[in-house]
Amino acid sequence: MDIRQASDYLGISPDTLYKYASEAFVPAFKLGNRWRFKKSRLDEWMDRQSGIPVEVEVAAVKPRQKKPVRSTGRTEPRTRIARS
Repeated sequence: MDIRQASDYLGISPDTLYKYASEAFVPAFKLGNRWRFKKSRLDEWMDRQSGIPVEVEVAAVKPRQKKPVRSTGRTEPRTRIARS
């Protein structure tokens, strides 16, 4: 996003956002002589600013279940037979 799009997204003036970007208060980078912003980085930054732990959101995603192990029908552990 450019500075105008990002300022609309954040609900602040472009002048304020320019100041925040130049002070490295918000995540931004310069492409040539223009400031650019990634929406995903701004979302993460807003979560951190509002006190929402990022780990909680990641933990909410359920891990994939492993496939069940098929039984071999044996009840005793396998033992190695020594050959001579």
